[in-house]
Amino acid sequence: MTAKLMQRQLARRQILGMAALQTAASLGFTRVGLQSARAAEPDAIEAAPAIVVGSGYGGAVAALRLGEAGIRTLVLEMGRLWNTPGSDGKVFCSTSAPDQRSMWFRTRTEAPLATFLWLDVVNKAIPSYPGVLDRVHFGAMSVYVGRGVGGGSLVNGGMAVTPLRSYFTEQFPTVDADEMYGTYFPRARAMLGVNTVDPAWFESTEWYRFARTSRKAAGNAGLKTTFVPNVYDFGYMQREAAGTAVKSALAGEVIYGNNQGKRSLDRTYLAAALGTGNVTLHSLEKVTAISRAGDGSWLLTTERRDITGAVVETKQYGCTYLFLGGGSLGTSELLVRARETGALPDLAPAVGGGWGTNGNTMLGRTNHIWDTVGANQSTMPVLGIDDWANADNPVFAEIAPLPMGFEHWVSLYLAITKNPERAAFSYDSATGGVRLGWTAAQSAVSVAMARKLFDRINAANATIYRYDLFGSGSKVFADDFTYHPLGGCVLGKATDNYGRVKGYSRMYVTDGSLVPGSIGVNPFVTITALAERTMARVLAEDTAP
Repeated sequence: MTAKLMQRQLARRQILGMAALQTAASLGFTRVGLQSARAAEPDAIEAAPAIVVGSGYGGAVAALRLGEAGIRTLVLEMGRLWNTPGSDGKVFCSTSAPDQRSMWFRTRTEAPLATFLWLDVVNKAIPSYPGVLDRVHFGAMSVYVGRGVGGGSLVNGGMAVTPLRSYFTEQFPTVDADEMYGTYFPRARAMLGVNTVDPAWFESTEWYRFARTSRKAAGNAGLKTTFVPNVYDFGYMQREAAGTAVKSALAGEVIYGNNQGKRSLDRTYLAAALGTGNVTLHSLEKVTAISRAGDGSWLLTTERRDITGAVVETKQYGCTYLFLGGGSLGTSELLVRARETGALPDLAPAVGGGWGTNGNTMLGRTNHIWDTVGANQSTMPVLGIDDWANADNPVFAEIAPLPMGFEHWVSLYLAITKNPERAAFSYDSATGGVRLGWTAAQSAVSVAMARKLFDRINAANATIYRYDLFGSGSKVFADDFTYHPLGGCVLGKATDNYGRVKGYSRMYVTDGSLVPGSIGVNPFVTITALAERTMARVLAEDTAP
């Protein structure tokens, strides 16, 4: 088959899949496939050759490649299908005007910024609802995750960064880097729709004044910045700026979803997977337990919830091949619970370990009054301060937007540091969930590294930190949350070198739990590429007739 024919076939599948998703959502279905989207909601599939848990990056890759191989596959997603407009005609709410669509079963939003000028004006009271963003709390650390068909792709800033090859090799010494950088990273970028901002437009537009101001401050300290790709359609963004397209990234939409312009997984991998006709997807259905039947097949117990959070159905599913794509938190919890309760006692001791925050910490700086950041800001970051090559203090800092609709002179950053600290999940028999052994002292390592970099920037520019953004008192660094949870089922330790779970056959991990706590950049391109590598090997060796 020629490349052009393959592209046409893929485009057709994506169109079919997106139509199925839209039809299912408009009719209120929680279960969707090419057939079910055209008729009354079907009975649940109780057995399938393959089941994929989760519809984030790793799960979406698994679903597409299984469907293309002709293997009937069921995808189970605990979040809802986000295709139905609310009363305002939009699927997602904006960052500045959050409503029940914003947070997963909360009565108040929990945005990264807690205050502005120490005033409680950022977070809002909301009705409880299965919203698109969740903040999962574990003592000294909380983790942001996406809830919905498409997982984290619905709520992230879209920064599609391929890691530095030398650092990838350091983190994955047993993985063929030539193969990753020659085949799987390009494949992932193509499927995700990665593109780059037009440099000339970037230099001239008011919407990226905030990034240019931070670039100037970094340059004054002798630091370099670099453009980073994104999955947001920059052609669409330019039309937004010109007033010829409905605004999304230029309307303050990001952490609670984007209504336009963003190539989230429901528009790429998942749409194409459904378009094969071999994939069915169930939303609002959470896998709570995994066990193995006497014949070696897999048994999954699930709970289906309604929009109030009430469990309306408990089911059991069976499959031959099981793919875990529930993310670092979801996959780790399922496997740690299965091991400690005796359901899967032969899981490796490494399951649950090697967890890290990708060195995340957030901070803000105050600029001089003449260094404006602009009242209008795009929500899609396109520039980062790259000091990763500094052996004494490697940091990559995203220049983040803070779109408040007025000039505030704040430069905001999400720093990714080379924090070597790791933690492990442990089973909590009292709740049936897991605990995370991350401590405040481990977060302090990231803070020290970020401070060392930004002290240089402040000294070179005679500027200061913001003390009013992260709660009461004078907290400068937000070190108690991460957007990049990684690890818990590390490649080559809890699994073999291709994501096969040690101790059991025909069970695979395809998500961020494979990454050993750090990758130095936004991780979703790496997760996608590793999943592509796993699926290529598994389909060639494990599912062949």
